[in-house]
Amino acid sequence: MKRPTILVSNDDGIHAAGIRALCESLESWADVWVVAPETERSATSHAITLDRPLRLRQEGPQRFALDGTPVDCVYVGMYGVLEGRMPDIVVAGINHGANLGSDAFYSGTVGAAREGALRGTMGLAVSLAGHAGSGFGFAAALATRVVRAMLARGEHAPRLVSMNIPEGEVRGIRVTTLGKRSYYDQVEARTDPRGRAYYWIGGPGSHTEMIPGSDGEAIVQGFATLTALTLDLGLTVSDERERARVLLADLEESR
Repeated sequence: MKRPTILVSNDDGIHAAGIRALCESLESWADVWVVAPETERSATSHAITLDRPLRLRQEGPQRFALDGTPVDCVYVGMYGVLEGRMPDIVVAGINHGANLGSDAFYSGTVGAAREGALRGTMGLAVSLAGHAGSGFGFAAALATRVVRAMLARGEHAPRLVSMNIPEGEVRGIRVTTLGKRSYYDQVEARTDPRGRAYYWIGGPGSHTEMIPGSDGEAIVQGFATLTALTLDLGLTVSDERERARVLLADLEESR
């Protein structure tokens, strides 16, 4: 059987523990290509670089670092490194920290997966809640099961999925909606040694609301989440969510 081609990226950088664990889990059965930012590029959303050249550096066999955003990485990966050969799926992650609720609009991890879906393949963004990093091996194994199920479903799979995995014991997997995660808004003005003003934006900490059926509620309760996202902002996501429910049934049958 032909090995599927998987393009992997992230927003934590090519040397992050999460992407290493993900690739180790995928490459035993798939042809894995990695194009990832050379340094951390978190919270870059769907930014694409059009105002300067991008530099690509090979780090190893089928491993490349780019001085751009996660979306740049997927674009260069598909049309530069793979030279227009369409990967079967783009997998982004494993992100160091959850991407819940409105995080989906800011996350470079979700942006990378979305770019794959916009370019005609499927996209899966994988994030691990917490920052201790103790669960990357388990998260990679669980993500691999989802990748296999999406590939098996083919055109009947949801085109874009955000997966969040709790750190610690996982009670199961739920198909969820985007919830609400609020951050403490703050702008802190400071002055540099030369007397010029500069600013840090974003306050410390966040609050996840326990909205029934949401990704935030599921993570707090110890469940991994599959949240189908739509590429058409003018439409509801109900059809894609139904595809995600069928995908979850496949996962439960394959255990």
